[in-house]
Amino acid sequence: MNTPDSSTAECRRRRRARHYIDTQQLAAAQATLESLVQLEPNDASARMELADVMFRRGQLRASTSQLLQVAKMPLDEAGRILELVRALYNSGETLAARTCLDRLATIPGLPADVLSAQAGLRKMFGEVAESKSLMERAIAAGADTPDDHFQHAVLLQYSGELAAAQEALETCLRRWPLFGGAAMALANLRKQTAATHDLDFLHQQLERIPQGTSHPADNLVRAEFESALFKELDDLGRYEEAWSALARSNALMHALNPYDAPSEAALTAALTGASAPDGRGNPGMGPSHKGPTPIFIVGLPRSGTTLLDRMLSSHSRVVSAGEINDFRRQLLSATEIPPTGTQGLLKAIERSRDIDFATLGARYLKQTQWRAQGRSHYIDKLPSNIQMVPFIRRALPHAPILHLVRDPMDVCFSNLKAMFGSISAYSYQIDAMAHYYAQYARQADHWRATLPQPMLDVSYAALVQEPEATLRRVLDYCGLDFETGCLSPEHNAAPVLTPSSVQVRAPIHTRALGQWRNYAEHLTELQAALDRHLAIAGLGK
Repeated sequence: MNTPDSSTAECRRRRRARHYIDTQQLAAAQATLESLVQLEPNDASARMELADVMFRRGQLRASTSQLLQVAKMPLDEAGRILELVRALYNSGETLAARTCLDRLATIPGLPADVLSAQAGLRKMFGEVAESKSLMERAIAAGADTPDDHFQHAVLLQYSGELAAAQEALETCLRRWPLFGGAAMALANLRKQTAATHDLDFLHQQLERIPQGTSHPADNLVRAEFESALFKELDDLGRYEEAWSALARSNALMHALNPYDAPSEAALTAALTGASAPDGRGNPGMGPSHKGPTPIFIVGLPRSGTTLLDRMLSSHSRVVSAGEINDFRRQLLSATEIPPTGTQGLLKAIERSRDIDFATLGARYLKQTQWRAQGRSHYIDKLPSNIQMVPFIRRALPHAPILHLVRDPMDVCFSNLKAMFGSISAYSYQIDAMAHYYAQYARQADHWRATLPQPMLDVSYAALVQEPEATLRRVLDYCGLDFETGCLSPEHNAAPVLTPSSVQVRAPIHTRALGQWRNYAEHLTELQAALDRHLAIAGLGK
């Protein structure tokens, strides 16, 4: 039991720690919180704050240790559990995070906002059915924000319930007509026809949104509606009008999210410089491992990775884990680097020569093999793992890596016409897109030249034009027998958590080949920029 004196000392330490955190004196904050935890070892709040300070100071293992201590405590406060789940997940402790999230199911009478937050976390783990059920409970309990209804519609779309998703998005836009995300989602939910398009509605909303403003929120909404307008005009074959809408959308997004070409070039230089083993550290785990085998699918976004994922996960021995970021999180944890974008990854690459790759691989498997759901293989489909190929190859030498390769003009145009929000600044300006493609191509070329059996290149054109022959080669590389069901991915009922979730529910087709030619006269600049940046990178197109 606390005495009055100890309680006073505890309060003083809390105030002092808060002052140090507010004034960015993190070393002093850590020392104060460590003394508080010694005084009150079961104080979950103090340990959570200590973990956060350690994380910000780059002490990731120590931070994780504090979080795992909290996870052992009998927590019953929903807000604290949600905070802990997010922190554990960001620290690469996926198993512990899911175990903590399960506790919420034992707490009766959760309010709508907690159910909605819980749904978001289940979605983060790729558990779409559970997420959708929680979102429906949240709405029934009174969750009624635009984001609540939009997330419900997105979960319906991911689940393949496209008619229900359309109804939910239309209801959302009737109530909140300036909801740009819902307008984009609705435009992308189906191919528009003369009978189904929403051009009048989109034009009406664009007239209501201020133009030439310096307010980022207005510009984002305007960009979203212009993107939706492009999609519908493109579907209708009105290519000149469509290009104008796309150009307006991308100009707004480029202003909001400028591309940092020097940082991307520095990242490529660091990756290619660190890719070859230098004799230090453990080179890998060797060929043997226990449990299910991960299959990595990498490449540029919009290169066909989702289609290959759907074809492979139609196999009786394979399941898709979706676009998970576990390998990069484990690399950051191993190098004790907080996830701070490109700069953080640069520091992780610098430290990577001294890490134990066997431990890195074992950590990745421990945190991801539950996703196999009893199958022998599970797919980690994160296109940006193309940057991780040398590290994956050293940490998990037994894991197949499949690299989707698509025609440069096709894949660059497909990125330019997609709306990814703030996560892909390269995709909103032609020269930026060409520069980013050249960095990607340089990395892939370097892996082929310097690593033994780095990955299997899979041509998107071959995949859709000669699907059986291409898939047989892929399955053989993965150590799997051919199954005819893999050639009918449209029958795969599993959820799809990517922007391509509508397109990949159709039978395999070749309609996406050469789509850029509809805008050929507007894309001469892209062709020239690709030639220029590939030449600078020392590559032919």
